[in-house]
Amino acid sequence: MDLRLRLDGRAPRRWHATLMTRLMRLPGIALDLDASPGPGGLPDNAALLFRLEALIGRVPANGPSAPLPPDALRAYPAPRDATPDLVIDLCGDVVAGAAPRVWTLRFDGVAGEEGLLACLLDGRMPVATLAEDGRTHVAARLGTESIGAALISFEDALARVTTLIVAAVSQHEPAMPQGGAVVPTPPPPPDLGLPALARRATRMLAWAVLRRIYHLCYRAPHWRVGWRHLTGPDLVDLRALPGTGWHDLPDDGHRFYADPFAIDHGGRTVLFVEDYEHARGKAIISAVAFGENGPVGTPVPVLDEPYHLSYPFVFARDGQVWMIPEGSANGTVDLYRATAFPGGWVKEATLLSGLTAGDVTLLEHAGRWWMFATVRDVHADHDGGPVRGSYSDALHLWSAPDFRGPWTAHAHNPVLIDIASARPAGHIVARDGVLIRPVQDGRRGYGEALALARIDRLDDDGFGQTVETTVRAGPGWRGKRFHTLNRSERFEFIDGSGRAPRWPIRGHG
Repeated sequence: MDLRLRLDGRAPRRWHATLMTRLMRLPGIALDLDASPGPGGLPDNAALLFRLEALIGRVPANGPSAPLPPDALRAYPAPRDATPDLVIDLCGDVVAGAAPRVWTLRFDGVAGEEGLLACLLDGRMPVATLAEDGRTHVAARLGTESIGAALISFEDALARVTTLIVAAVSQHEPAMPQGGAVVPTPPPPPDLGLPALARRATRMLAWAVLRRIYHLCYRAPHWRVGWRHLTGPDLVDLRALPGTGWHDLPDDGHRFYADPFAIDHGGRTVLFVEDYEHARGKAIISAVAFGENGPVGTPVPVLDEPYHLSYPFVFARDGQVWMIPEGSANGTVDLYRATAFPGGWVKEATLLSGLTAGDVTLLEHAGRWWMFATVRDVHADHDGGPVRGSYSDALHLWSAPDFRGPWTAHAHNPVLIDIASARPAGHIVARDGVLIRPVQDGRRGYGEALALARIDRLDDDGFGQTVETTVRAGPGWRGKRFHTLNRSERFEFIDGSGRAPRWPIRGHG
């Protein structure tokens, strides 16, 4: 296929080079570049805004938004005389009929990087679409873990847009996010005049000072685990967060517990958690048994590695207890087996490697095993450097005849790009013949809400889901975050954010 990329050659960026490199590596693609001046570029002072944020937020200056020398584009083929089969329009000025197919990149309905920045300055991550003949061809609800930081959010979006375009050209289109085909209200034009920049810089400095004071006084983030006795319907059946009955799993203020996963074994419930010690700056996996009245003692370490561990997905099979903790910092997905339950964990196999996979969740369905995880990025930059992007908005699937593998990547990965429903949030459960997948909704920030998504399709040719309910912390569960849901036979477990003072308070649990 003859493919033409249309961009404004007056402002080439590293993400343009990365995109072109990835497109040129696709089999059967002949790429040329139309880099004539065009609309849709960033407004004046955008570079100054990014420099201010990089300075105040200590953000590296070599990310996807970093400029390239204009002569760097000479390395790519100029437009051929023949009409291309497809034009990917990053500016918004390619007219219909210029090629048999024209895909225009839009952010909440506005073409060009200016549209992306306008959304970010309006306080939201946009829906990115490739539109053809006025209709949405593919869509992605973009995500970031740094809402409010324009530069980081801008680069997270560019990294994921690269993923989206390459997938669409490869005919591996992700599923449409729920409501993603509906064009949101276009953002107002970005105001980056000197007075507006001064106000924004003042706010950034003020927030930087407040964050510093906060971190001096509090250990943040500080998550906590909640549990309750199950004497009736659980959260999945209620489609709501029960307002009473919750108890905290106490910590000592120097650590927090998160990502609760429970298993019934030997007539009792054992809860596994991420155990993050603030002084170490990394987490291990700890476990605590539950009796009739709740936890018996405090969690004790059961698995420690040189890198950060979290999300201890635990399950029983073949008379053994197994665990797949998140080890994204190591770039692997590893399977462990308990030799002295709840401890004695030994690594049985590395299931996947060379990727940053978050919150790996397994499901046995229709005679096969399926693996769900969000993947930050599986590619390097055009010159070998890392590509930044969200950890939470791109869902990948793998399948295998056995949970030990071998695992095969889904042909349409990423099968979904949606910050509102991609990232797993606990065990997938079956109710009345329907599979319900707890997912994280990060539209308002990391771990802000939890949603329940019905799996409508899961096979080698596609994936589909429908979000049925979104649940947030409320009067019965203090805090602003809520991002994991699991249960055992007699107990239900959740987690959420809290605060812990850096200096222990007398009587603190």
